[in-house]
Amino acid sequence: MQPLPHGAFFSINNYLMINVSNLSIQFGKRILFQDVNLNFTPGNCYGIIGANGAGKSTFLKILSGEVENTKGTISMVPGERMSVLKQNHAEFDDQEVLVTVLMGHSELWQVMNEKDALYSKTEFTEEDGHKASELEEKFAEMNGWNAESEAASLLSGLGIREELHHVLLRNLEGKDKVKVLLAQALFGRPDNLLLDEPTNDLDLDTVNWLEGYLSNFDNTVLVVSHDRHFLDSICTHIVDIDFGKIQLFSGNYSFWYESSQLALRQMQTQNKKIEERRKELQEFIARFSANASKSKQTTSRKKMLEKLNIEEIRPSTRKYPGIIFTPGREPGNSILEVTNLGKSIHGTVLFRNLSFTMMKDDKIVFLSRNTRAMTALFEILKGHDEADEGTFIWGQTILKAYLPLEYDHLFQTDISLTDWLAQFSDDTSELYLRGYLGKMLFSGEEIYKKANVLSGGEKVRCMIARMMIRNANVMLLDSPTNHLDLESIQAFNNTLIKFKGNILMSSHDHEFIQTVCNRVIEIGPNGMIDKLMNYDDYINDERLKEQRQKLY
Repeated sequence: MQPLPHGAFFSINNYLMINVSNLSIQFGKRILFQDVNLNFTPGNCYGIIGANGAGKSTFLKILSGEVENTKGTISMVPGERMSVLKQNHAEFDDQEVLVTVLMGHSELWQVMNEKDALYSKTEFTEEDGHKASELEEKFAEMNGWNAESEAASLLSGLGIREELHHVLLRNLEGKDKVKVLLAQALFGRPDNLLLDEPTNDLDLDTVNWLEGYLSNFDNTVLVVSHDRHFLDSICTHIVDIDFGKIQLFSGNYSFWYESSQLALRQMQTQNKKIEERRKELQEFIARFSANASKSKQTTSRKKMLEKLNIEEIRPSTRKYPGIIFTPGREPGNSILEVTNLGKSIHGTVLFRNLSFTMMKDDKIVFLSRNTRAMTALFEILKGHDEADEGTFIWGQTILKAYLPLEYDHLFQTDISLTDWLAQFSDDTSELYLRGYLGKMLFSGEEIYKKANVLSGGEKVRCMIARMMIRNANVMLLDSPTNHLDLESIQAFNNTLIKFKGNILMSSHDHEFIQTVCNRVIEIGPNGMIDKLMNYDDYINDERLKEQRQKLY
């Protein structure tokens, strides 16, 4: 990475934190993207989106210097610090948790070690004294005296209890390791922060904390994420990687999605005059900007979101799967009755005394700090496992479709996709099955692809096709957005909002829960909370926070 040439910036608000010029990356004959020219400036957060395999993570690795670009240059302001969220969760296994965080600021960590080495010398010379004085000055400039308290504060904010701050990283659970590495990336408020899927494996409360932290982060942030609520909460711009091009748009993900869809509809409606189209786009921007003003972002970022203009709005080239769930019959009045259900695994109580009645039009999200609790519940309700205690009864009119957390075993076969889907269908004709696979973006010869070579996202799309064939009136969904790209998540989300049946689901996707579910049931070893309210109201209700703590 090169420093910017002398005179390339004029004031703190204008200078370029990261400048990308004529960038290209090519692997063999495949050109991932080319002729990329972008500036990333302080005070902004850039959400990087694109289909699976488009090159989002590669782009971040090029910016960080981990991957070498084929052509072009990347420049930074001299002396600026870049921090990257580490993806190797075992890299710091032999370090204490707090030390791991401190190592995120490599220069400060080096100064701290040099100081310690000097002061531990048995014979302290005059030269050592001068050196120590220089180090102390550097240490103070980097706010070193507050380093440990800042690191501890980040860890606590991310849900790492104080008693864990001095244990080795290897002794933490996987999800806690992720939190420590995230604290490491955030430590010292770097000038440029690169985050690749930072919300993966985080619980919803921690994601909410991170949203608040990054919303008020006043340096440059680039983030790859499939979490739309997260992108909406923190982003001032969207970087779209599509068909070998990288384009920059003002606004958050929702603005990019809704405006591109509006532009696409306008393009398809040729009879509208140019003046009418411009007016429609301007009205859309006005409505969006009014909503953006209510966000929790800093004033400077809100101002950025107010600078949206119609010239940047373009029709989307994205392909969205055609997910359609059509119940074969309307559910009757009796849907599901659960009474005093309980389940433990290896001596750990997941839930007990779970009782609820599912009503017509209920779309329920189940929450728990232990994700195994929801999976265990769904497996019991689907008849794949037994409860330790209690009973449940499904109504006679109910036909269920289930998307489990684990489904890899269903794909351990070398049969084609049409033959795979035929296993779950009464109509096994290729024409019929091709229709469902086509809706899931498997076109042409792709329908003859072997089931055992599919990617994670392709497997989920096949599982969704399997659910569509069922014509079910009740959906059981265990983390349905796992492995899906943003286009599939958006299409899935839109369909479930309109679904005329009942839904029981768990999810880490805030937007998914908020827009689909009208009822929240939180379960734990000490009981349950059952509220007929949306997710935002539930997590922000001060009266419920204490009750929620008592569940665990």
